[in-house]
Amino acid sequence: MSTTVDTATDIRPFRIDTSEEQIDDLRRRIATARWPTRELVPDRSQGVQRATLQALARYWTSDYDWHRCTTRLNALPQFTCEIDGVDIHFIHVRSPHEQALPLIMTHGWPGSVIELLHTIGPLTDPTAHGGRPEDAFHVVLPSLPGYGFSGEPTELGWESGRMARAWAELMNRLGYTHYVAQGGDVGATVTDAMGRQAPEGLLGIHVNLLAAAIALADQLPAQSGPERAAHAALTTFTTDGFGYFLEQSTRPQTIGYALLDSPLGLAAWMLDHDTDSYYKIARAFVDGEPVGNLTRDNVLDNVTLYWLTGTGASAARWYWEFGRSLAAAGAAGLAPPPVSVPVAFTTFPGEIWAAPRSWVETVYPELAYFNEVEMGGHFPAWEEPQLFTDELRSAFRPLRG
Repeated sequence: MSTTVDTATDIRPFRIDTSEEQIDDLRRRIATARWPTRELVPDRSQGVQRATLQALARYWTSDYDWHRCTTRLNALPQFTCEIDGVDIHFIHVRSPHEQALPLIMTHGWPGSVIELLHTIGPLTDPTAHGGRPEDAFHVVLPSLPGYGFSGEPTELGWESGRMARAWAELMNRLGYTHYVAQGGDVGATVTDAMGRQAPEGLLGIHVNLLAAAIALADQLPAQSGPERAAHAALTTFTTDGFGYFLEQSTRPQTIGYALLDSPLGLAAWMLDHDTDSYYKIARAFVDGEPVGNLTRDNVLDNVTLYWLTGTGASAARWYWEFGRSLAAAGAAGLAPPPVSVPVAFTTFPGEIWAAPRSWVETVYPELAYFNEVEMGGHFPAWEEPQLFTDELRSAFRPLRG
């Protein structure tokens, strides 16, 4: 395990340092929280259930240890560098196998680099995790601008395309002349933009959310059973699961006041992202039976990261940028440029809408790899890191030199 190339003089080591006063303030706010009455339905149709959040609050204040998470993060090579006026935080772990393929992976919302940590070992050191030396990757995990330990943009325009250009610059500064990219959720839109920009050295991309389905719903096939199911799931999202998306894409500043003032408000907002993930997380806190790596500690690592960095509002602003960039392109009648690098896609069954192959081929006509797996949801690298790793090995194997 080594770090960035010595010639990248503008890249600075980064270390997390959290004071006890910050932890005490967090616990005090949880202990003095005002609770709504219990929801009037037996499911999540009115939002995050009180029993789930109360179980989370009890664990957060009694058994959870943030310093365990910082110890884990500080054991990894972490850095920051300024790109286009924003300090970008990233983890950079080189494989012990020098011929490894460089890989940049991008998280989403309400995720962070936390959701990708369990993949670092299998990706960088495959021989220690059931793989072969030729499966190895050098891994770069940046925090999106305004998320986690990255700086907040101080001007408009930080949509996915600008982030994609920043990632290409980051890989260039790290000395990588060829590499691949992966992303889910917000990270899928950034990775998609990289594929369309095709910066020098980008060999191919892998995504696990078909984000374009929101804008292209009327153009997606609806004949087969899986196609109709995907349409039904997309309709459910845009009519019944769209609350966080609508608020953040129109009024991120308004919700930001609550997200930075109440840790339980922040936790509830983040848990309410999608049905599959919510019930898996609720099961971990209420029943003590996590699904995969969606454990209480891992979930709270992510929520606590957002709380301590105060990035609830700044992270939400990406949705505002995304919504306006889509509206501007639509008003101008502009279609995005085609993707000119090989595209790989994995459909996980618990995704918000599990895209069938026909949908993916509509968006990416030159699809190079497609697979539907049997486990995992919206956070596949977090929930099923070994399965996710296997998918990346298979997807990018043809692109290795």
